[in-house]
Amino acid sequence: MLAVVTGASAGIGEAFAIRLASEGWDLVITARRRQRLETLAERLMAAHHNKVRVLVADLVEPTEASGLSQILSTEEVDLLVNNAGFGGYGPFAEKDPEVINDLIAVHISAVSQLTRAVLPGMVKRNTGAVINVASILAFSGTMPPQPLPYRATYAGAKAYLVAFTQALAGELAGTAVRVEVCCPGLVDTEFHADFDLSNVTLPVMDPAEVVNAAMKGLARGEVVCIPSLEDPGMIDQLGEIERTMLLTASSGGLATRYRPS
Repeated sequence: MLAVVTGASAGIGEAFAIRLASEGWDLVITARRRQRLETLAERLMAAHHNKVRVLVADLVEPTEASGLSQILSTEEVDLLVNNAGFGGYGPFAEKDPEVINDLIAVHISAVSQLTRAVLPGMVKRNTGAVINVASILAFSGTMPPQPLPYRATYAGAKAYLVAFTQALAGELAGTAVRVEVCCPGLVDTEFHADFDLSNVTLPVMDPAEVVNAAMKGLARGEVVCIPSLEDPGMIDQLGEIERTMLLTASSGGLATRYRPS
């Protein structure tokens, strides 16, 4: 079995690699930092005798994302974990446009390309899975920027991952290929290196806990996995509200309030 993990040099990605190696998976691990990847690969191979291949790629760069996609399209990938990402927090009107473009490239473009690269093979073999690591901030659009961070692009990108995964699950219905989007809250990783989590009153998860939730959720057939949500029925309720609104809006013409007075 071959698993590919992006953003594997630290945090949730590293935890995925450790978990999968312990379960006997061969791995392709990718990120920007070669030394960290090679150190992790050596450690995993020594401990579990798996094959671990390092592919250095900066998914901000379109050519590198495209090159990685090309490589993966030739492999029999059984599991793809799209985990690479960064926050890019800050007021949108003050944000460097390059940072906005980079965030979209990593969270949206690269995820779409890599998933497209491996999915045809999975469908042909009728086996495989894709886990997209998003964030609970995907559902935060109506929340004010305080106490949450300024996050317009980040939250929008993560919301894309939720909708993308849900729609893809519908396309794959009737096959044995599974897709899941995992939406953790605060996780103790380098991602939050600029924040002092010691004074945070909200629960802070360990990366291994997020990975365990994602893997259990995938086994349970969950399309949306929110590790800290006790009642998964809330996800179903939200989906039902969305479907009702879509069907109701689609069945009518111009709403009364928008008609000429």
